[in-house]
Amino acid sequence: MVSPEETAKTAAELDARRLDAASARAVWELERRCFTLPWSEEQCRAAFGQPAFAAFGLWSGPRLLAYISLYHIGASAHPSYAPCGELEILNLAVEPAARRRGCGRRLLLLALQAGRKMGMQKAILEVREGNAPALALYRASGFSATGRRRRYYADTGEDALVLECPLAEPAARAPA
Repeated sequence: MVSPEETAKTAAELDARRLDAASARAVWELERRCFTLPWSEEQCRAAFGQPAFAAFGLWSGPRLLAYISLYHIGASAHPSYAPCGELEILNLAVEPAARRRGCGRRLLLLALQAGRKMGMQKAILEVREGNAPALALYRASGFSATGRRRRYYADTGEDALVLECPLAEPAARAPA
């Protein structure tokens, strides 16, 4: 159980850090409190073994109150290839009692900033069509709907909206 003192902190007061395999159990426990279809503890642990996987969390002392996980597909280093870097947001979870304090926004902006620094061209994610708070956060952060996955969520049959956010700086226009 998370104490009221832990969840009363704003996102700015929490300790942000990159997560690693030692955080897998904390991620799994938070998943169970946040999602109807949580990853298993084994899936959480295995994800940290993937080179393209990264996760960031917000901690209040020893408690993980929020995390974001993502896959990144590297940008091409070859100058003749088109940029292809893509950041896929897998999960964004905030302890239910700690919501509406900026935790999700802080983690999302941290992930998008990391993607830009890595040369990623865009960020993508799927979100439940009926998840109004998440949709508001994503749209306010620059995401827009680009597709729909029909009956994507096995527990309810709900559709997922596919959202994208450009990360690359727009190319400067050549003078006319």
